Amino acid sequence: MNTKMRLLKRELDYQILILPVLIFYLLFCVYPFFSTFYYSFTDYSNMKLDNLKFVGFDNFKGIFDSDLLTISIKNSIIYAILMTVFQTSLGLILAVFLDRKLKTKNILRSMFFLPAVFSPLIIGYLWSYIMSTSDFGLINRAVTALGFAKINFLGNPDLALYSVVGTQLWQWTGWAMVIFLANLQSIPKDLYEAAEIDGANSWGKFWRVTLPLMQPSVNVVSVTAIIGGLKVFDIIFALTEGGPGNSTQTIMTAYIKTVFTEGFYAKGAAFGVVFFIAVMIITMVMMSFLKKWGEQTR
Repeated sequence: MNTKMRLLKRELDYQILILPVLIFYLLFCVYPFFSTFYYSFTDYSNMKLDNLKFVGFDNFKGIFDSDLLTISIKNSIIYAILMTVFQTSLGLILAVFLDRKLKTKNILRSMFFLPAVFSPLIIGYLWSYIMSTSDFGLINRAVTALGFAKINFLGNPDLALYSVVGTQLWQWTGWAMVIFLANLQSIPKDLYEAAEIDGANSWGKFWRVTLPLMQPSVNVVSVTAIIGGLKVFDIIFALTEGGPGNSTQTIMTAYIKTVFTEGFYAKGAAFGVVFFIAVMIITMVMMSFLKKWGEQTR
């Protein structure tokens, strides 16, 4: 056996090792992706795959004509923007604060990161009790003890979406803090010393040294926050189930409602296609913005 044959055989041996993962990926990622596009143009409903009819863009017209899509897109965008802005900024502030020489910094880091370990469903059910207007609601017990009226965080349509955002921020800000802390500790100390020699104060060192060198972690946290905000479902399901009314309905909750509650699978597939295109466009715009920001700070 010549050298080329031996190298080819060795390469094939390596390729066989990744075959199970490839099959899993094709079955559970690629096939559902393309089948969703296919079913969005049919009359598929109530688990009946016989005699499917091609209906063109009727499913897309149906969801664009309904108020549910408009409300869910608006809520998803508000949710994603709030999550991105506050998770990134609060995580960065916490990381800078806990990067200092504090005796309790390890305890504080663990406390802020701990909520990220739990399932969003558990966090949602926990905060539904904390924000409840019943006697179990810790926040409202404190509010009434101070002489104010109870606040209906989850039952008021004007407050419900922001209450859910606040709950998810409580869970994931610690995760962003850990990403920023890892980046902060990789910045060479001599850069700060050089900035001090140039007369930079604390704000100047943060603006001219820390923030430009934090750009990789800011990109990671921002992109994951906006994608996570757009596809949020579990914590909304635990806290409000999309209500009151449709005030906390997002694209994913509307999708689940259309498919599993109403049984309109083709319409749900159209929701999925719209969601995919929206996430792709928003992510591309955001990546372009972050790339330009990175080029300006170099």
